[in-house]
Amino acid sequence: MNKKICVIGLGYIGLPTASLLANRGYQIHGVDVVQSTVDIINRGEIHIVEPDLDTFVRSAINSGHMVAHTQPSQSDIFIIAVPTPFHDGYVPNIDFVVEATKSIAPYIQEGNIVILESTSPVGTTDKIEEVLRDNGVDTSKIYISHCPERVLPGKIMRELVENDRIVGGLTPQATAKTVEFYKTFVKGEVLPTDAKTAEMAKLTENSFRDVNIAFANELSILCDKFGIDVWELISLTNRHPRVNVLQPSAGVGGHCIAVDPWFIVHAGGDDAKIIRIAREVNTYKTQWAIEKIKNRALNFEKEVGRVAKVACMGLAFKPNIDDLRESPALYITRELIKDDLEILAVEPNIKSFDEFNIVEYHEAIKEADIIVFLVAHKEFKDIQIDDNKKIIDFCGVYK
Repeated sequence: MNKKICVIGLGYIGLPTASLLANRGYQIHGVDVVQSTVDIINRGEIHIVEPDLDTFVRSAINSGHMVAHTQPSQSDIFIIAVPTPFHDGYVPNIDFVVEATKSIAPYIQEGNIVILESTSPVGTTDKIEEVLRDNGVDTSKIYISHCPERVLPGKIMRELVENDRIVGGLTPQATAKTVEFYKTFVKGEVLPTDAKTAEMAKLTENSFRDVNIAFANELSILCDKFGIDVWELISLTNRHPRVNVLQPSAGVGGHCIAVDPWFIVHAGGDDAKIIRIAREVNTYKTQWAIEKIKNRALNFEKEVGRVAKVACMGLAFKPNIDDLRESPALYITRELIKDDLEILAVEPNIKSFDEFNIVEYHEAIKEADIIVFLVAHKEFKDIQIDDNKKIIDFCGVYK
């Protein structure tokens, strides 16, 4: 195997993908615009937390099969794995995809495959073809496809191989060429379709999750109102053979579920009713959690005569990772700090943070008057807490 692959974007998807492919024998030229990220990777180290990723990267660098750089190079396959956030007003922003596409245009040759892995609004793969054409590339002689990532943070290295993948090309030939490539390292099925269907499939997957989480979050708010233990309720309800209510939380974060539904809402307008409402419910749950904490702190201050020390247990958007993107826990912590509460911010997966100090979780539990579980990190399970501490559990870690 002698194919060279250029991976644009060495973040939570690009770096695992690049290191996996390097360990499969491909020659990888990884690209990131942040020089410090490039330097870290070229030392065989990692800048993000993901189980087993350090082993893959170290092996890839030491074998000589992977190198990181700030500029692309000529390759057989180009994989774009850059962020796709949204502007204010939840308008999709594909600027990073466009810039990545422009950056590879001078290096593309006849017969190359260009793959967009970034989760994107419907039509983004067509936009890549347009950008390449505007930058002098004869797109009739290359193969352009979309293959959305479908991995769970914390299990990325395994799921990159085991999960089914959807591949949608702009032409049947592009689909076939791209499917052939993914079959060299994916054990799951590689499912062919067209580009727009592949784009919509990823958005649909995450919107489905968002809708179901919104049901659980709304249920938790109602249970609080009715004086019912939501965790017990869900456990009992799920004994029905055809019911599977998800677990509530302090909101929904991450670059996928908290973002992708807005891509559908933006394009679908008034026809995207349930998807829009689900997003609004999950956003409201975060605001509701903030008010719940503030009210508990206010009551403490009235009873004791001093400002409460509040331990915010977890900052990441989900358990056992360091990813802060769109994290409701981080947003809650920031808002509480703005409200002049004395906050002890805890995140066992992060050593330091620019905005405020990170407190070791045992110390936070010891010092805090109110302990707020925002993320169900493994470190927080089975810990002992004094009976005099006030506990607010938004994630079911201290049931």
